[in-house]
Amino acid sequence: MRICVFCSSSGRIDRRYLDLAEEAGTELARRGHTLVSGGATVSCMGAVARAAREGGAQTVGVIPRALVDIEIADDDAELIVTDDMRSRKAEMDRRSDAFLVLPGGLGTLEELFEIWTSRVLGMHEKPIAILDPYGLYEPLGGLMKHLLEEGFARPHIFDAVGWTGSVTEAFDHLERSPVRMEPTPEDYLESEP
Repeated sequence: MRICVFCSSSGRIDRRYLDLAEEAGTELARRGHTLVSGGATVSCMGAVARAAREGGAQTVGVIPRALVDIEIADDDAELIVTDDMRSRKAEMDRRSDAFLVLPGGLGTLEELFEIWTSRVLGMHEKPIAILDPYGLYEPLGGLMKHLLEEGFARPHIFDAVGWTGSVTEAFDHLERSPVRMEPTPEDYLESEP
């Protein structure tokens, strides 16, 4: 499988998040998968890619031209440079069979919400796993449950993602056949701006 990993590029995070990214990269390689990532050498993006390559995995990095110098482009990966963030996400999506979401910030959340929404709407059947052993995304889970209670989301939104607490559990989820999403007309209307 070609697994896209969304994760942090921040240099201000605790070492445990870098260790988690390394563990994910090592497991990805051990299971014989290819990594698709944000194409940078910094923080978790760099850690997951280095660990994957050390384990023998092929790595593909997708980075916008504007971030090549800022995020320090990963020249050890098969590097694809895009015009902007939107084309970066489209290219990562196109090249991926599944998505693994590690702890991250605003960019990671934005990537998660886009693939999650399109999965709920039946626009792709690629599995998504959120790996959260330290509880960073617990408030997000609470917010999504609140949106559900208030009628802003449908119950099957939680069928579209696997909330996992370990690297093994996350990869097991990605390797299983995903739940088929069959959206209703209401689902489509709910997602319009």
